[in-house]
Amino acid sequence: MTMNLPNGLGPGALAGLKVIEMGQLIAGPFAGKTLGDFGADVIKIEAPGTGDALRNWRLLQEGTSVWWQVQSRNKRSIALDLRDPEGQRIARRLIAQADVLIENFRPGTLEGWGMDYDSLAQDNPGLVMLRISGYGQTGPYRDMPGFGVIGEAMGGLRHLTGEPGRVPVRCGVSIGDTLAALHGTIGVLTALYHRKVNGGKGQVIDVALHEAVFNVMESLVPEYSAFGVVREPAGSALPGIAPTNAYRCSDGVVLVAGNGDSIFKRLMQAIGRDDLGGDPALADNAGRVRRVQEIDAAIEAWTSDRTVADVLDQLGAARVPAGRVYTARDIVEDPHYRAREMILKQQTRDGHEIEVPGIVPKLLGTPGRVRSSAPGLGDDTDAVLGELGLSAAEIDGLRGRKVVA
Repeated sequence: MTMNLPNGLGPGALAGLKVIEMGQLIAGPFAGKTLGDFGADVIKIEAPGTGDALRNWRLLQEGTSVWWQVQSRNKRSIALDLRDPEGQRIARRLIAQADVLIENFRPGTLEGWGMDYDSLAQDNPGLVMLRISGYGQTGPYRDMPGFGVIGEAMGGLRHLTGEPGRVPVRCGVSIGDTLAALHGTIGVLTALYHRKVNGGKGQVIDVALHEAVFNVMESLVPEYSAFGVVREPAGSALPGIAPTNAYRCSDGVVLVAGNGDSIFKRLMQAIGRDDLGGDPALADNAGRVRRVQEIDAAIEAWTSDRTVADVLDQLGAARVPAGRVYTARDIVEDPHYRAREMILKQQTRDGHEIEVPGIVPKLLGTPGRVRSSAPGLGDDTDAVLGELGLSAAEIDGLRGRKVVA
C-alpha cells in the first residue's frame, strides 16, 4: 500500500539509493528502516514460507506482529531462498545493482554462500556493505552466537542497570540491537559520502553489538584507567552528578534534574530550602555530590506530600527540568508528541489503522515519510524480479522450484 506524500514534499533525502536488506529481527532491519524512512528503496530478502521471525514476535494482529508494521514500513519484500544456488545467483544480481547491502547473519554465513565482499565488489565496486554481528567479523569471539542482550552485558550496560546489590535488569527494550543499527546507519552514510565526494570505492562496515553499546558508556573506562574505579549500579541516580534522581510523590514518581549550579539554587528555592541553595559548600557539583543523600532527602521530603502534577507545575514555574515517567498511554495522549508528529496513523496492508512512532531525526528540508506500509511476505517478488529483467515465465519457473515465493 503506497501512501500519498504531503503536498510540496519530495520522495526523501535518500531517494535513488537502493538497499538490499538480508537482515532479520532487529539490528539489521532497524538500519534498513532508518534508511527507508528517508526515501531509500529497501528490498528485503526473506526466506520463503517463514519470512523474518519478527513477523510473529510479541502481540499479533490477524497473525502479524504490530512491531513488524513499524520495523518494515517503506520496504519491499522478496521471498528468496538464499540456501539455493539459484537464489544466491539472483541475490548477487540484486546486489550488483545496489548501493548498500545490510546483513546481520553470523560471520561466515555470506562467505559460505559465495557472497563475500570481494566477490560482490567485483560486480559492484561501489557497494557499501553493513555487517552487524554479536562480536564483529574478526577477533577470538567472532564465531560465537551473540544477541543484543549479550552485547548489552559485554558492553558494560547491564552491570549498571538496576539497584545496588541486586540482579541487573534490562532496560525493557532491545537497546543493544538498536544502538548497533544506528551506528551501522552512521557508517553507511559516512561510506556513501566518501564514495561520492572523495571518489572512494565501496567498503565494509563492521559493527559489533557490544562495541555499539560500549561506545555510549561515557567515562566508564577512563575512570577505571585513571583511578581504578569500577562504576557500580546506582538505581535511578546518576553517580557523580547531583542532584538528579527519581523522587516519590503522593501519586507516583517524578524525575528531577537539578544538577546545574543555577538550577540547583532555583530548585532549593522552589522546595523552601534556601539554606541549602545558599550554602557555599553546595555551590558546585563536587560539593553537592559529597552531600547528595542529604539533598535527595530534602527534595523527596517536599515531593512526597504533593502529586506529580503539582510538582511538575511548581518546578516548571521555577524553570527546573522535571518530568513524569511516561507509559505508552501517556505518550499517545501527550499533546507535544502529537504536535511534533511523533505519533502517526498508518494503514496496514490488511486494512487496519494503527498508530506508530514518527520519524527521527527531523529534517526540515527533506523530512522522512511513511511512503508504504509493511509488506506481506513476498508481496514484491514479481516486481523486483521483473526489474531484474526476468520474464513472467521465468519467475513462474523459479516459484515452481520453490526458489522464490
